[in-house]
Amino acid sequence: MEKRKNQKIKTEVLGMKNKKGITLIALIITIIVLLILAGVSLNAIIRG
Repeated sequence: MEKRKNQKIKTEVLGMKNKKGITLIALIITIIVLLILAGVSLNAIIRG
């Protein structure tokens, strides 16, 4: 019974790490996309 409890805790921790990793990747991709959009917008404004 103790082993099953430990396995459950391990899978929960691994699942949380996986979700955090996906969230971090999504955040980085979002920031990159926003920077690209900002650069395009500034070019359009400056060139008129």
